[in-house]
Amino acid sequence: MMMVPQMAYDRAITVFSPDGRLFQVEYAREAVKRGTTAVGVKSREGVALLVDKRITSRLLEPPSVEKIFQVDDHIGAAASGLVADARVLIDRGRIEAQINRVVYDESIGVEALAKKVCDHMQTYTQFGGVRPYGTALLIAGINGDSIRLFETDPSGTLLEYKATGIGDGRSTAIEVFEKQYRDDLDLNEAILLGLEALYKVTEGKIDAQTVEVCVIELKTKLFKKLTSEEVHGYVQQILDRHSKK
Repeated sequence: MMMVPQMAYDRAITVFSPDGRLFQVEYAREAVKRGTTAVGVKSREGVALLVDKRITSRLLEPPSVEKIFQVDDHIGAAASGLVADARVLIDRGRIEAQINRVVYDESIGVEALAKKVCDHMQTYTQFGGVRPYGTALLIAGINGDSIRLFETDPSGTLLEYKATGIGDGRSTAIEVFEKQYRDDLDLNEAILLGLEALYKVTEGKIDAQTVEVCVIELKTKLFKKLTSEEVHGYVQQILDRHSKK
C-alpha cells in the first residue's frame, strides 16, 4: 500500500490528514483573518452591516473599494478576505434569489439563500484541482417579521448570530458585542455599536471614507446603503463619545 507523503496534505489536494485536518480549508480561513473587519448587528428595528474598508493610499478612490453588496431587495452581505472570491459568491447568491422569484413567485428566505451559498462553498472543499473560497460572508436580511444574520466561512459552515464579526478584528469585535449588545437596541444604536467595534479594531482610525454601512429595516424590508454624509454623522458621534473620556 502506497503511503501518501505528509507534505501532500499541505499541497494542492484537499484530503484529510492523518489527524483529521483539511489544511486547504485552514489556509482559506487564514486568508479571511487577513481581511479587513466586517460586523453585523441585529436590532428590534432591523439589521446593520458595517465594514472597515482600510484605505491604504491617498491615491485610491474610496468608492471603488466595495465590501458590502446587495443580494436581493431584502438581503445584503458583507465580505472579508479575498473580495474577488466574495464577488463570485455574491453573484451566485443573486442568481439563486432570481431563480426563487421565477419559480415560486416570491422572494427567497434569508436562511435558504445562506444555505445555498454555503452548500456551494462546501463543494469546493471536496475535490482536488480546486481550492476553497478564501472569503467569509455576513448575510443579513428580513423574512416577514424575522430579522436574520448569518455568518459563513470557507468550509461552508453556517451560523446565526445576534451580533458578530469576521476578518482580522473578529475577536475584538466579539468582545465589544459580548459586553454591550442588548436585545432591545434600535437601529441607530445597532449602527453605533457596530462602529464602536470598528473603532476598537482600528484603534480609533475611522472616518466616513473608510467605513461602509448598510441597513435592512424591518418596516420597509429593503436594503439601503448609507451615504457618506449619513456615515459621517454616526462616525462623529463615536469620535465625540471617545473624546469626552
